[in-house]
This record gives sequence, structure tokens and C-alpha cells, in this order.
Amino acid sequence: MIGMTTIALLEVFQRPNERQNLFLKGLLLLLLIHLAGELFISSGAYAYAPALAGLQFPFRVLLGPALYFYAHATMSPDAKINKRLKALAVSGPILVILAMLPFMLLITSEEKLALANPLTRDPQLWQIALLTCLFATILFIAFTVIFLLLALKLHRDHRQQLMERFSEIEQRSLGWFSTVLIIWGAVWLMYAVEFFLNALGWFWFGSGKLLPVFEAIGLAIFIQKALRQKVLKAADKALPRASQPRTAILSDEKMQLIAAKLEHAMTEDKLFLQENLSLNKLSVSIAETENHISETLSQFLNTKFFQFVNGFRVEEAKKALQNTDKLIINIAYDVGFNSKSTFNTAFKKVVGHSPSAYRNLLLEHKQ
Repeated sequence: MIGMTTIALLEVFQRPNERQNLFLKGLLLLLLIHLAGELFISSGAYAYAPALAGLQFPFRVLLGPALYFYAHATMSPDAKINKRLKALAVSGPILVILAMLPFMLLITSEEKLALANPLTRDPQLWQIALLTCLFATILFIAFTVIFLLLALKLHRDHRQQLMERFSEIEQRSLGWFSTVLIIWGAVWLMYAVEFFLNALGWFWFGSGKLLPVFEAIGLAIFIQKALRQKVLKAADKALPRASQPRTAILSDEKMQLIAAKLEHAMTEDKLFLQENLSLNKLSVSIAETENHISETLSQFLNTKFFQFVNGFRVEEAKKALQNTDKLIINIAYDVGFNSKSTFNTAFKKVVGHSPSAYRNLLLEHKQ
């Protein structure tokens, strides 16, 4: 894992100094410190430098905040991070350092080595070491949960604003991010629980064996996805229109007129066939502002731009599945989708069946 993280870090250092890459560097560096600290303990190298034991604890508490800050740099249009979140993130390592002071100042290197062996450890010093470790672990769990939840909310809001403005969001939505957050959250939680139990002297058959495997898998997925993630343009990180102030409150008559224009643009002009159709392009086509279209979709038609456009694409795909023998992937491209996965998801949500299952049902009815 150390080698994998080091290689990824070296690659990111060769990239332009954009915010996304800068925060990814910081996150990978913290991961490297965390992994090196765990290797230092598990390999027994602490015997040669016992004063360094546990120095990774303050850095480990920063992993959750660092992951959130990377998500913020990747998805948020705001270049500034909330000052309260910054202060909260910094408070974690400060609290851990304060908790570690008795362990660092009151226990000598020889006494620290003696603590590793139940036969030689001093009960009072062991209690200090145990409480220090437990406190650091509890803080790690708390900060990880808080910032992972914040990152999940940030990702959800990012997807929502994309659905209000684009008919195709797969390349912009970071669909992999939530999965990685869940994997990391589970791994770090299991890590903290195992560390907590081991500190109390409780072990199970998978201690020190299964968790490193899960951690390696989660780390590999994150590194592979993060390195492949393109830097999003500012326009792809705009705030959701629902949270932006309206320039006008439309009457029902005006929204009805815009809705009619939208219907004509889809059924007659078939604008949905454009694979990268956006709210901006539709606005130019029907000569209405983006805000007015967005307001009409949300308040009059009770939908989002993404669902509105893809609904017409799905209806067109249903006709093609019924009347032609084209491959499903070709139909997906013909009706405006630019990926099979997006097409399958949208089709199943509207129809209740996958495209292949729907075609099979049509064939059964014909027989």
C-alpha cells in the first residue's frame, strides 16, 4: 500500500497546481504518513526508535477532513472552504497532541519498550498509554464520520445541480465518489474498532489479516479513480439553481407558455437527440432564459432538466426497440445517450424494465 500511494503521489506532483490536484497531494501524503506509522508499529521497528511510536495519530485524524477538502476542491465552485470546518479540522490533531503529552513526556523510551510486553509493562504507565490510544481512536472515529457525511452531502448536491442543467452527467458527476466514501468509511471504522479491541487485549482470528486486505482494495479503487478524474470546469460546479435567487417569479400563464415551447422543442424539433444537450443550449433554442426554464420544469412540470430530456429519449428508444432490430447500444446512441450505463439506468427508471427485458417482453407478446 505504501508503494501504491507513493507512486500515485509522485504522479500527482507532476500535474498542474490546480486546487483539485493540490488537495489530492495533501490527502495522499497523509495516507502515506498513516501507512508508514502503522508499518513502523506492526514491523517491530519501534524497538529502534520508541520515541516515534504513535506520532502518526495526529495525522490520522486529518484523513477524514482531507478527503472532504479534496471533494470540495473537485466539486464545489467556491474556492474558499468554510472557516468553521477549517477550525474543526485543525482541532482534531491538536486534541490528539494534547492527549498524547503525558505519554510523550512522562514515559521514557525504555519504559515504552517495556509496555510492549505484558510481563515487563508497568500497570500505571500502561493505563496512560491505553487511555491515550483509546482517546485518539475515538477522535479518529468522530472526525471521520463527520467529514465523510459532509463529503456525501457535497456529492449529492453536486449531482442535483448537474441534473438541473445537463442531460448527460456521467462524466461530471463523479459517480464513483459515494462508493469510495462508503468503502473508506467502513474500512476506517473497522480499523478503529479493531485497534480499540486490540488495545484492550481482545483479538479474533482475522486480526491484522483481513483488514489490511480491505484497506488495500479501498485504497486501490480510490487512487485509480482519483487519478483518472478530470478537473471539472467552473460551469460544471455551479450551485444548484434551486438555491440561487430567482430573477423573476413566473405566472402560471408564462410557465404554461414555456412548457408548450419545451414540448414543441422535444416532440417536433427533437432536440433530445443531441447527446450533449444542456439547459443553456435549450435556452438559446426556445429563446427563454435558463432561470425561467428551470423554474417551469421544477414548479410547473415537477421535474428536472435531466429527467425531462431523458424521458423523451426513453420514449424514442421504446419505439426503436419495438420497430427495429438494432443493437441496444446503437439505439442508446441514436436517441441521445452517450453511454450504455446511463441509458440502462434511465430506461429502467421510466419503464420498470431494462432495455433488453423490455424487448423480450415485446417479442413474447408478438408470439
